[in-house]
Amino acid sequence: MFPEVTMNENGWNRRDVLKLGALTGTVVLIASSFPKVAAADWKRVSLNQCLEMAPEDVARSSQVVMDSWDFLKKTAASIRNEELRKRVTNVLENPAPTFTARLQDPVTNRSVREELAARGYWKGVTPEDLLPPIENQEWSPFPFFVAPGSGYQNHHSYPGGLATHTAVNVKVSLALGEVYREIDGLTLDRDSVIAAQILHDQLKPWVFQWGRNGESRTERSLAGTGEHHPLSVAESFHRGLPAEICVAQACAHQHPGRPQEEAEVVAWIQAAAILLGIDPKGKGLLDPSGATVPRPRRIENFICHLGDHDFVISVPAAQWLIPILKTVAIQQYHLREEDLTGKKFNALRNYLFSQMTIMRLYHLYALQGIEGLSKIVTQIIVPA
Repeated sequence: MFPEVTMNENGWNRRDVLKLGALTGTVVLIASSFPKVAAADWKRVSLNQCLEMAPEDVARSSQVVMDSWDFLKKTAASIRNEELRKRVTNVLENPAPTFTARLQDPVTNRSVREELAARGYWKGVTPEDLLPPIENQEWSPFPFFVAPGSGYQNHHSYPGGLATHTAVNVKVSLALGEVYREIDGLTLDRDSVIAAQILHDQLKPWVFQWGRNGESRTERSLAGTGEHHPLSVAESFHRGLPAEICVAQACAHQHPGRPQEEAEVVAWIQAAAILLGIDPKGKGLLDPSGATVPRPRRIENFICHLGDHDFVISVPAAQWLIPILKTVAIQQYHLREEDLTGKKFNALRNYLFSQMTIMRLYHLYALQGIEGLSKIVTQIIVPA
């Protein structure tokens, strides 16, 4: 179904990617149609209105989230390979954990848990804890654009955070591909780069499900990383994505350039294979030795890894900003200490972060301090 693609057939077309140019002689400008959020795009509401909004309402109210979501859909639609384009688009439309159907069988479930435990990938896992809850494996509990980008005290942790996080990753990956084309003359597989980067977090709507108190589910660890990562690799392969794209996707959390780091990637692929009940070597996900990813190692693997490094900035930004926002919530909205771990504060932060993003608010705080942060916060959410 996926014909073999050569570098020249499906490589970079300069008109298809971000254009790079000099700005004031020293700064590289990434020019694209992706709009910047202006003050007019903020939707002013009250805290009581925030409390009544479901996660999907919050995400839909955000200009930056909707622009990110539109960018992802358009970029997926630009994939040249028809079958690949269809499958990536299907994931965006419904990021369901379809691979889990086989795990509903008690015998299979037990066998998988035992093998994961034997390899040290998962410890003390009961049948109920093996996977996040799901009522229907054929349908995602939340749309892609509603999910957070990570755990609730982590990066992009707001409704729509997955869309903004993924948009950043895709744009960075495409820009890296263009740089390597200009400098090194590389013609990389643009389709693979787009697909791997869009898909690598595809199951976050399932893993980070929104709860009634406005907080997302706590993620567990699988094979030494957040469970969403190997689960998403499993889902991609189950949906028929080519092995080379699944491998590039697996490299998002670590690069395969040195033995110690590559061993982590191998573990995630092996964990995904156990969940699927397949031989990763026979399916082209690992080298015949089983010790490395397929060799020679594709540069697209590294592009996917480098493109997922937004977390280097966005994780500390979130962890530094959230405590400051709690201070603002007490001062400006008269929240009590007990409110800071409940629905009131969650509603406030979810709406605020969706409107402005954690990154932008932290940057504002870094430049203007808590006074500047309080000013913009109270412009967006009106104190009672």
